[in-house]
Amino acid sequence: MSLTIPAHTRSDNVRGILAMLASMAVFVINDTLVKIAAGNLPTGEAILIRGIFTTTLCGLLIARSGALWALPHALSPRILLRALADIGSTVFFLSALVRMPIGDIFGILQFTPLAVTAGAALFLGARVGWRRWSATCIGLIGVLLIVRPGGSAFTPYALLAIVSILFSVARDLLTRGVDASVPSLVIAGASSAAVTLASLGFTVFESWTWPAPAAVLTLLGASIALLAGQYWLIAAMRTGEIAVVAPFRYSIILWAIVAGYLVWDEAPDLASWLGIAIVTAAGLYTFLREQHLARVAQPRLAQRP
Repeated sequence: MSLTIPAHTRSDNVRGILAMLASMAVFVINDTLVKIAAGNLPTGEAILIRGIFTTTLCGLLIARSGALWALPHALSPRILLRALADIGSTVFFLSALVRMPIGDIFGILQFTPLAVTAGAALFLGARVGWRRWSATCIGLIGVLLIVRPGGSAFTPYALLAIVSILFSVARDLLTRGVDASVPSLVIAGASSAAVTLASLGFTVFESWTWPAPAAVLTLLGASIALLAGQYWLIAAMRTGEIAVVAPFRYSIILWAIVAGYLVWDEAPDLASWLGIAIVTAAGLYTFLREQHLARVAQPRLAQRP
């Protein structure tokens, strides 16, 4: 007996995969442009300028989509907490990004899905078996290979990337409790506005400079790439089968390595490659395990009276 996949499903999956690949590529373009701009600007100033562009564009999209009615929800406690977590994630990530090889930092960030799995078990009561806990521990070994604390290649800025993961986990777990009726654009806009306002705090620690037109245009391009990435990510998850499309999220590490090589002549060393491979493999295993458990649970749910 053979399983035949309908033609329309195959075409949806192809479109979903292409959208996911495009999303991951433009996310790397966004971070590359921010890294370039932050080479000539203080980090906080770069965050502020990009945030102004992103928040403005997000506001225009909210108005165009007719979602202005949902703006009061942006002040709900959970969305405000999520915005605070996003502030931490953005500040620590970009602080590490401007000081680390882009391939290494994205290799570390591949641990995020595993950390979310652990966080869901610890704080949301999600059932996580020994296999997924093992994958999380193995993924952590991969992160340590990339970071190599105590080694000659160690940079303390890698710790900033790890802290950004913790904030990302908090943000994602808080997102789970947001009312489904609140449009995604409003949630994203609230976080963008919060990050923009928080970046003003850098004025206490940084000497701000008047940005050159090239830097402003670079950050405008970064904000457009950021929104395009969000759009294609949503399109990918809504078009194809999640089990087929979602693993292509890991293509972001390949795009990051390509960007690092082309723009900064950076390339991960052998230990970093090994760590990236371990983290990615552990994350893919965790995702596939989740899909397997979901398929097993479906017949059981169908049999309940």
